[in-house]
Amino acid sequence: MLRVRAFEAGHLTVGGDELLSAAGFKWVEVVSPDEKILAPLAERFSLHKLAIEDCLHLDQRPKLEEYPGHQFLVVQGFCQQKADLSDLTMHELHVFLGPDWLITVHDQTHDGLDAVAKRVEADPAGTLGRGVDFVCYLLTEAVVDRNFPVLEAFNDLIEAVEDAVFEQPSSALMKEAMRLKNELVHVRRVLSPQRDVVGLLARRGIPQVQERTALFFRDAYDHLARLNEQIDSARDLLGNAVDAYLSVIANRTADVSKQLTIFATIFLPLSFIVGFFGQNFTEVQTRPFFFVMVASMVVVPVSMLWWMKHKGWW
Repeated sequence: MLRVRAFEAGHLTVGGDELLSAAGFKWVEVVSPDEKILAPLAERFSLHKLAIEDCLHLDQRPKLEEYPGHQFLVVQGFCQQKADLSDLTMHELHVFLGPDWLITVHDQTHDGLDAVAKRVEADPAGTLGRGVDFVCYLLTEAVVDRNFPVLEAFNDLIEAVEDAVFEQPSSALMKEAMRLKNELVHVRRVLSPQRDVVGLLARRGIPQVQERTALFFRDAYDHLARLNEQIDSARDLLGNAVDAYLSVIANRTADVSKQLTIFATIFLPLSFIVGFFGQNFTEVQTRPFFFVMVASMVVVPVSMLWWMKHKGWW
């Protein structure tokens, strides 16, 4: 699908490829790209073939590349479909930024991009009328800000893991912790280099980016810095939860070993008494020895339990 939004003389026109040659600022949105759609755009706007090749394979690393007459930007972000993060979706947005035109390429629907499109259509003078670079900022911010609910969901799940560690530790809990850790690594691998990319757009002197728009990109850079801080904090909390789990299991094992040791210590003298008095004696000797054996089997364990309680071992 290809949709063109053209703004000229305070008027916004929305249509198809017939608006590619329209005057004024243009935002060309391409969804589910293929060679048939991208080839005319490459010819019309002199897009570099390497960038076109990247658009046909939406699995690129976040980057900013400068080509003759335009910038090529790749940004990525995450959206969650369910509260438990079992269906975490990564979105990738490719942006061609020219002097008076903007081309965006993405494969999946994204509520943030849809919100920007509605804002442009509702207020074209305050968005597209300020320059295509400002729309580029709005799109970048939309992709970046959709990561905050994802990180908040991570924090909620990690807090639940921390609570369960002390209440009911289990192997399933460790599997959940490892799953969250792997997901965090994946999120960090995507968002960490993106901070440097947006930082380049926030600098002065980047072609096709006005100085006043660079100030807005600084805000997006700050948001990415906060996201990376939240990721690091979540990783630390998850590591602490895993350490706490291992400590709880070790303490539980030590407690079981202590109890077994106490039982073995109590029965050790009883085994000696039974073995000693189980020897063959004459009938005269047997009766007093029997009473001594019974008394010893009562006195010895009671004395040992009292001693262990007195020492704080029980």
